[in-house]
Amino acid sequence: MKLTGGGSSRIDPKRHLWMLGLLAPACALLPSQLVLWTGAPVFWWIGPVIVLIVIPVLDWVVGEDGTNPRDEDYESLSNDRYYRWCTYLFLPIQLTGLGIAAYLWTGDELAVVDKLGLAVTLGFVSGIGINAAHELGHRVEHLERWLAKIALAQSAYGHFFIEHNRGHHARVATPEDPASARLGEPLWEFLPRSVIGGFRSAVELERRRLKRKKQRWLSIDNHILQAWSMSVLLFGALTAVFGIAVLPWLLIQAVIAVGLLETVNYVEHYGLLRAKRPNGRYARCSPRDSWNSDRLVTNIFLFHLQRHSDHHANPGRRYQTLRSSMQAPQLPAGYATMIVLAAIPPLWRSVMDPRVLAHYDGDITLANVQPRRRAGDAESEGKRTSVSLGKRLWGRSPAT
Repeated sequence: MKLTGGGSSRIDPKRHLWMLGLLAPACALLPSQLVLWTGAPVFWWIGPVIVLIVIPVLDWVVGEDGTNPRDEDYESLSNDRYYRWCTYLFLPIQLTGLGIAAYLWTGDELAVVDKLGLAVTLGFVSGIGINAAHELGHRVEHLERWLAKIALAQSAYGHFFIEHNRGHHARVATPEDPASARLGEPLWEFLPRSVIGGFRSAVELERRRLKRKKQRWLSIDNHILQAWSMSVLLFGALTAVFGIAVLPWLLIQAVIAVGLLETVNYVEHYGLLRAKRPNGRYARCSPRDSWNSDRLVTNIFLFHLQRHSDHHANPGRRYQTLRSSMQAPQLPAGYATMIVLAAIPPLWRSVMDPRVLAHYDGDITLANVQPRRRAGDAESEGKRTSVSLGKRLWGRSPAT
């Protein structure tokens, strides 16, 4: 099959870098060989080492890439199949690494701590695999949508296929969206809210779709059951081959994958709120409603996921055509760095809360604010909270 089309290095200076995105699933293949060659057991933990240490350092050293594709090159880039193969190849590498890990988990050669490191590494690979599924799941092509469900099998998060496309994209940057973090909401409170809320939303969205088609939940056309069946087949096959001892490790890596995905969700829309029209409905999502980052290294590893502002404003664009926008609020670092900050709520808030307020010119009432713990907030109380938070962050009342 032809891998290249009308694209060229002139049209896309990053063209040949996109294959480096396959280093992410390769992290599942490398640990055993690196430990064999070096004798250093730290390589069982290569996934978090690369994502949480190496990539943030490279982001800082390499810096930003603010180049955008030209409008006249859009069709050529979109139709160039080379870019699709960069995501297609993610899957066989990812699943091959999982098979190797299952063999090592159920063997007697590794200590428990080494198996745990391997599980964490596979969890990071699986989490990044959800991003590959995210790219594939937005496409209209039948093949790519099925590949998205396969990519989600390892994380057992198949309902993401429904909730992200039909739930999150419709409600993003509103209090109704479980995957949009609120100003003042710690990551550790956001995670259960997003996981549980996303699950409920996906089930309800698919139930309504099937009802409109006059089909039952137990239907072959149920997209959630299709995606979940992929996980059942994958986990069942690995259990049949390697025994039930593989299941705890599969569950550990799946939990880590989901945690990584939802932490990225937390970063992407923290505190941002879409404006409302005079009729009370939310305005169409714009680049102002997602945090953006042009850190080159993370963008290569995540297929331009950090150009999230353009993705939400134009969800039909393929990753190679996404643009950086002057309207978009900018993160101070790439996602790899920001997920580390997010895990430490006081540090996260000291970095991000002032940026949210600056984005809204100091008016906290324009932000998506964490609701008070008790019900019955009055508007006046909300204003007092706004002034109090503004004073705490800025040393003065927020601008009105």
